[in-house]
Amino acid sequence: MLASVRSATLLGVDGQVVTVEIHVSRGLPSYTIVGLPDAAVRESRERVRAAILSSDLEWPPNRVTVNLAPSGIRKTGSGLDAAVALGVLVAQDELPAAALDDVAVLGELGLDGTIRGVPGTLALAASLVRAGTSTVVVPMANVAEAALVPDARVRGAHTLAELRACLKGEQPWPDPPPSAPAHDAEDDDEPLDLGEVRGLAWARRALEAAAAGGHHLLLAGPPGVGKTMLARRLPTVMPALTADEALEVTQVHSAAGRSGRGLIRVPPLRAPHHTASVAALVGGGSAKPSPGEVTLAHRGCLFLDELGEFAPRALDALRQPLEERAVWIARQALSLRFPADFLLVACTNPCPCGLGPPACACGEVERARYRRRLSAPLLDRFDLRLAVRAPEPHDERGEGSDDVRARVDAAVQRQRRRLRGTPWRRNAHVPAGALTQLLPLLGDAHVAWIAEAESRQLTGRGAARIRRVARTLADIDDCAEIDSSHVVLAALLREDVP
Repeated sequence: MLASVRSATLLGVDGQVVTVEIHVSRGLPSYTIVGLPDAAVRESRERVRAAILSSDLEWPPNRVTVNLAPSGIRKTGSGLDAAVALGVLVAQDELPAAALDDVAVLGELGLDGTIRGVPGTLALAASLVRAGTSTVVVPMANVAEAALVPDARVRGAHTLAELRACLKGEQPWPDPPPSAPAHDAEDDDEPLDLGEVRGLAWARRALEAAAAGGHHLLLAGPPGVGKTMLARRLPTVMPALTADEALEVTQVHSAAGRSGRGLIRVPPLRAPHHTASVAALVGGGSAKPSPGEVTLAHRGCLFLDELGEFAPRALDALRQPLEERAVWIARQALSLRFPADFLLVACTNPCPCGLGPPACACGEVERARYRRRLSAPLLDRFDLRLAVRAPEPHDERGEGSDDVRARVDAAVQRQRRRLRGTPWRRNAHVPAGALTQLLPLLGDAHVAWIAEAESRQLTGRGAARIRRVARTLADIDDCAEIDSSHVVLAALLREDVP
């Protein structure tokens, strides 16, 4: 007998539809699985067999062959277990084949027949719905996550026996568990507010511009001046994710096995330690490439504290994702694209001892070696670079996050109206070839821009970044045109650091 069941497997952070074909024929009892399975898929034999026997069903005493199509794509994970088990039941006439028409199945099987959750359910279910599947059966633990897919009819089951009975119509589908609340970062961490920061007016203005325009920010200065305190409050002034962005971010975290808390509505913040490797930052791996920190920070913020302590090779690996907002992982058998549209904010000390002149105790050789850890191409990709100085004793607290976020939200809406119909979302995303049309400089503003570019001997990339930041400052001030003061301020917020 031949049976066919539709399922899916993860390919990076996206789902790949898989057709599970099961053939039961006469011959010595055996189990063969083909179609480029990984170790977890090959081990399904023992899980599926034990689950079927524990469900008071029979395992065929014949030759069982499982084919995973398309056969040229590697299949990973244990999410195909339930589909294989149902295929075996169909091949033995324990389940009518018509019960699986227009139905896809996801889930890992326990030895006792329970159906366990699988990572990446959101991406898997989305790929099946795009392929035309109307009903997706998932583990009960993943029902709320799969239900986030638009136009998806989701069913859940606790055990293989229950799943078989529901498909045969012998009992109704069980009620789904209560939906998990939307994920809010403030539920996990101590609430932060920009109003807790005293002084640092220039740094606060740079932080606001970074959040409004999507501009990468570098803060340099001695220890204790407030760099980290300020940078960690950047997500509190960033605009909330749109519905499409929230679904995209949740799918990425689901594929990385970090979901389960419902829809992610706030921009994610990732803060890896400075010992992170290249693969940890940008993603990779041999058998199963996995997303890195830049992908987990997609649509959010990547915070690199102590930037000068990161390995130079790891930092230079960020240069391409900063420009392309994506990471391509190429292997012999496949090439994967991981999204990486993130806002980079970094903090660094001016020298190894951290004090900087005139109190610095480092020699010139040590300072030069420390500066070389941050390559010029990497520094050039920061739109905003600022030397942070300690606040004065008489400095008072500034505006709170709510007030600043209101201006940021208004500036973001102006950008969306201006960039409607283009593939770009923020001023920082507009390429150099479209600057003249979308971010024009007129009159005194253009003269000031030329003067700043010449006096500072900026590269073409640096001059373009000043132009983008000036447009963001104008959006924050609700100005239709860029003024020369915006250009000058944008240049002042791009200091030569560290």
